[in-house]
Amino acid sequence: MWTTLFITTTLCFSVSQAGDFCENVLDECRKHDSWIGCYEDRIMTCKPRGRIMTGIKQLKVDSRQEVDVSPTFEHRVHIPSSALQRSRGNVPEVEVQVVASVINSSYFKLSPPPRNRIQQIYRRNGKVFRDSVVCVRAGNRAVENLSQPITLSFKHNKEVESGTCVFWQETSAEDGTGYWSGQGCETNYTAHEFICSCNHLSFFAVLVNPGISVTKADADKLSYITYIGSGLSAPFALISLFIYIYLHRRHPEKSISLHMQLTVAMFCLHLTFLLSSLLAQLLKEKEDSSSCLVLGLVLHWSLLATLTWSALEGFHLYLLLIRVFNIYVRRYLLKLSLIGWGFPTVVAAVCGISRVYGKYTLNYSDSNLTQHMCWISDKSEQKLLIVSHITTVAFPFFVVVFNACMLGLVVFKIWDLRRGDRNFGSSSDWKKINKEKRKRLWKDCVTVLGLSCVLGLPWGLASTTYVSLGGIYIFTVLNSLQGLFIFLWSVALAWSNSRTANNSSIRDSSSQKMMTTSFNSKN
Repeated sequence: MWTTLFITTTLCFSVSQAGDFCENVLDECRKHDSWIGCYEDRIMTCKPRGRIMTGIKQLKVDSRQEVDVSPTFEHRVHIPSSALQRSRGNVPEVEVQVVASVINSSYFKLSPPPRNRIQQIYRRNGKVFRDSVVCVRAGNRAVENLSQPITLSFKHNKEVESGTCVFWQETSAEDGTGYWSGQGCETNYTAHEFICSCNHLSFFAVLVNPGISVTKADADKLSYITYIGSGLSAPFALISLFIYIYLHRRHPEKSISLHMQLTVAMFCLHLTFLLSSLLAQLLKEKEDSSSCLVLGLVLHWSLLATLTWSALEGFHLYLLLIRVFNIYVRRYLLKLSLIGWGFPTVVAAVCGISRVYGKYTLNYSDSNLTQHMCWISDKSEQKLLIVSHITTVAFPFFVVVFNACMLGLVVFKIWDLRRGDRNFGSSSDWKKINKEKRKRLWKDCVTVLGLSCVLGLPWGLASTTYVSLGGIYIFTVLNSLQGLFIFLWSVALAWSNSRTANNSSIRDSSSQKMMTTSFNSKN
């Protein structure tokens, strides 16, 4: 009986003390909404389970001396003696407890965009480097406004080129939300580590690849640009379609047929975008109608069709330049149409069955106001992440890279043709030679720019939206006006064809070939 009583008492004592182990502090405190304060208090008094603790370092140090603490091999903290002495408060003891621990950044919940102007200034956005947050605590009182800052080192092994040192600023004690602030911290970058100098003790991290925040004012300007650009692109794309139909009746070439398909897809894209934005604004805040679902599906389908036909334009250009002329491909246009329209249809149908479409909400960085559009719904975040990355990031990236290579071949081909056609006058007639060169250079530039729009290369400017707000404006302007650019290309193509018909012996043939060549074989 005494043995049983002893074992039961021992087990009960062990269970009651389990929460006092340092390894259990985070899990225990996470049971509460506001876990930050709980963790800061208990990490100072917890006991190690063994001789070695992963990610946690406790030291009892002399406050009259500076101290270095390394909770992991990749993190190091240097605390000056002035900070340690201030952390003692009124306690006469010279020794103070110092703790440095590493926590995963997923435990920190970001608060909504602040209305406070001060918070807007110091708030930083970005991804936490290696998802690592270093907690630094010392003594029995808060330490801030230090004349000698503490220094934290984060090893990076050249994984990233830049970063920003921040600390966690809690905004609500009820739910534990907050934001990353750069106030009181300075960042230095070396070949192997980030060095953060901060004037207080807190939870510290390094943000890399900071996102570009868009304010309400910028969002309104971008919206106006997009609506005006799409409002112009839709009718001009329709006019371009009629021009291509006219050209195709006069000269039934496969290149013109591909231009027609791309123009139809682009017309659907701009028209559906305007309709989806308008319908989403008319719907109530939490309303998500079936019509919005349909428009989101059509908008996604139109985007995929536009990108697919741009890739097919690049493929067709590849055959023209590499496999030059006299090539017969059985039912060539039918096969391209099955890809150009079939692939977007299959993807949109699968996404529609998975119910990923609906109302999408855009949030501004400086207010709680939102804007809506019918697109891939943000209610299912996991599906949104997968669909968005594959169809609106990976696929456009592939199309842009492929077509950029094709455009490079065009530039090389034009340059090669120019080399073989330099004997156009006597060496004494320099004015005439320079005039001819300027004309040819202008025509070549127009050809390359026109092909860039046909091949959808302005989509490649999406990468600039991660760098600066100016990149967002450039991307918005050029892509919203793609229908207008296609119209200008169709006009140039019509002018080129009419000129060819009127004058069969045109001396400047290089740009003409790039604009008018097609397979000799019929459909």
